[in-house]
Amino acid sequence: MPKTYTYADAGVNREQRHESKKALEMLHETYKFSRFGPVMHLPYSNIFQYAKDEWLDLTIEGVGTKVLLAQLADRYDTIGVDAVAMAVNDVIRSGAAPLAISDNIHAQASNPKLVREWLEGIVEGANQSECPIVSGEIGDVTEIINGISAGAGFDMIVAAVGQVKTEKIISGHGIKPQDAIIGLPSSGLHSNGITLARKILLKQWGGKYALGEEPTGLDGEIVAEMLKPTEIYVKPFLKLAEAVKVKAAVHITGDAYTKFNNLAAYSQGIGFQFDNFKPQPIFGLIQQTAKDRGYAITDAEMFTTFNMGWGFAVVVSKEDLDDALGALEKAGAQPEQIGKIVDKPQITVQYRGEKLVLA
Repeated sequence: MPKTYTYADAGVNREQRHESKKALEMLHETYKFSRFGPVMHLPYSNIFQYAKDEWLDLTIEGVGTKVLLAQLADRYDTIGVDAVAMAVNDVIRSGAAPLAISDNIHAQASNPKLVREWLEGIVEGANQSECPIVSGEIGDVTEIINGISAGAGFDMIVAAVGQVKTEKIISGHGIKPQDAIIGLPSSGLHSNGITLARKILLKQWGGKYALGEEPTGLDGEIVAEMLKPTEIYVKPFLKLAEAVKVKAAVHITGDAYTKFNNLAAYSQGIGFQFDNFKPQPIFGLIQQTAKDRGYAITDAEMFTTFNMGWGFAVVVSKEDLDDALGALEKAGAQPEQIGKIVDKPQITVQYRGEKLVLA
């Protein structure tokens, strides 16, 4: 029997992360300043009386170990798109339109060539989300940042703030059985599960493929596929929010489909049933390559680690499904219904003829 290979085996202990996140409950004391609690909207009304109906949503995100792929490929012009995408895609979950972006890059050295390439990606991400970059910092912290290429180590963080009117806030309340779940396609791996993917796929970390290899089923080199920038969903999502009532939105990132459990805190007693997946070849390659190396990555592990082809999801009433799909298609997206809300509080995935229940 092949040994089961998990995210923890790759070096990311999911259980420990979940235990650590319990410390976030300490933030609840601060929610007294925000009418909408953990959504963390901050009212202008405390400052500007003329804007008392406007709220802010602030988020900060990074791209994790995907920066190591950029170093390995010596290609830095796309990683900034990922950084912006991780932040603005989180902001829109509440219905907020991104207002401004700020970046923070900690580098071994602020090499002019690298800085220009880093910023090319950040500017591209800003253009895609139609959101200005209003501030940022590049700090030379050689002794803190240790990359795999001398002088090229860096970490990239982007913060975004968005604005939303009270009546447009998406709170996650009011979700009920038979509501529809719509998915928007990912471009591939995005910026999550990278640690597992690179340790299975790339020789640099003990995997199978060299940097320039082109595995069967992919359109090009393995590292180019893994570096594909994260999709930015701002424009189609905001068009959708104008057309129908969006009950909830999920950016399918870390912990993948188990993230939907977060919605049960706002609409209790609900569960999630998914039955439509068309994952890009990179996901099948991860499982097959693991098998070639004597390991087994279960389907359940894939669905708790990777987006499996859908990078963003929204929940709408079944009555609004057709209008929602139409609005997204008109905005240039390729939406599909990927599941529905059920009355049993669990997450199930129908995939390759089997039913998976995700913890």
